Amino acid sequence: MSYSTADSLRPVTLDDVRGAQKMLAGVARVTAMEGSRHLSQLVGSPVHLKCENLQRTGSFKLRGAYVRIAGLLPEERAAGVVAASAGNHAQGVALASALLGVHATVFMPVGAPLPKISATREYGAEVRLHGQVVDETLAAAQEYAAETGAVFIHPFDHPDVIAGQGTVGLEILDQCPEVRTIVVGIGGGGLAAGIAVAVKAVRPDVRIVGVQAEGAAAYPPSLAAGRPVSVQNPVTMADGIKVGRPGDVPFALIEELVDEVRTVGEDQLSAALLLCLERAKLVVEPAGAAPVAALLADPGAFAGPVVAVLSGGNVDPVLMQRVLRHGMSAQGRYLAVRLRLTDRPGALATLLGVLSAADANVLDVSHVRTDPRLGLSEAEVELHLETKGPVHCTELEHALREAGYTVID
Repeated sequence: MSYSTADSLRPVTLDDVRGAQKMLAGVARVTAMEGSRHLSQLVGSPVHLKCENLQRTGSFKLRGAYVRIAGLLPEERAAGVVAASAGNHAQGVALASALLGVHATVFMPVGAPLPKISATREYGAEVRLHGQVVDETLAAAQEYAAETGAVFIHPFDHPDVIAGQGTVGLEILDQCPEVRTIVVGIGGGGLAAGIAVAVKAVRPDVRIVGVQAEGAAAYPPSLAAGRPVSVQNPVTMADGIKVGRPGDVPFALIEELVDEVRTVGEDQLSAALLLCLERAKLVVEPAGAAPVAALLADPGAFAGPVVAVLSGGNVDPVLMQRVLRHGMSAQGRYLAVRLRLTDRPGALATLLGVLSAADANVLDVSHVRTDPRLGLSEAEVELHLETKGPVHCTELEHALREAGYTVID
């Protein structure tokens, strides 16, 4: 299965996806399908999680990258391949190239997380750091391809790549034949397009719902315009779906086959990541948690059984720490409060006693005595507290006021 540049817009068919599935046998894992009791109770029907975060390299990207590179002509393989990515596609291309004996050069942004850079190198690719944003990195990779003759492996805008990603859809139908709704994150659109091609050809009654981050949602305006349009300066923690413009090939398929595209906010993404970690015991990156975020935001909108595709689990530990705290705050389990108290010996200990009696866990205390805003005998304290939910937060603030403290909003 190999396409030239001239027919790179050729439609992707079910036969293409089935061919990709045969090609990937023994290469990509048939990832697990895990039930979620919590989400099932919330939605009111069975919810299953398709765990592509447990795929080799930590995301679905290996599927499309391997199919694309395996389909190259011998002379194209000899010239090597080049890709641009902040993480998941980089690792997919690196491993696929190593398995196929093809030299891979991967351009990554200068600020890419160190674990992703290290993993890409360990899979055998030559890594070059260039640019501050992915668009600059992409331009550098394409320039390298033009200069060297290396084949550029696009992360989503090619029929071979889409066919490879579509094998996720075939696995879903095999693992959950009664499925009625599939929810999948969308960046450039390769995964959603591939799943839609495979599923709609076999089960046209299955509803396909795409999910984008609100700060990087290029598909809603593109679908309204009937053509791919760009979103300037996309901003979201979900770097796996932070794409400013839909790909031409996946856009045409998504426009035809995907039933709906929804958006989710950063608070919802954080809460979804936290839920996957706490309830499902699964490490999922923000982009991979987008389908769960959509279920949490509007659980009554999805007919079950539902399959939510967890597209990846490559999350930087530093980002994970920030996101978890953000998610706890969004769920009312983390409270930051500032208050005034009389600056005298034992005042802070008395305050902490009030919090202890109210069953709050103090994570951090900042104590300021010298500030022009404060009176001569005043001090200001900022506390970061771990709480049990929104009701507990309200109870804590009430307890502080009842004890005579001035809480500063």
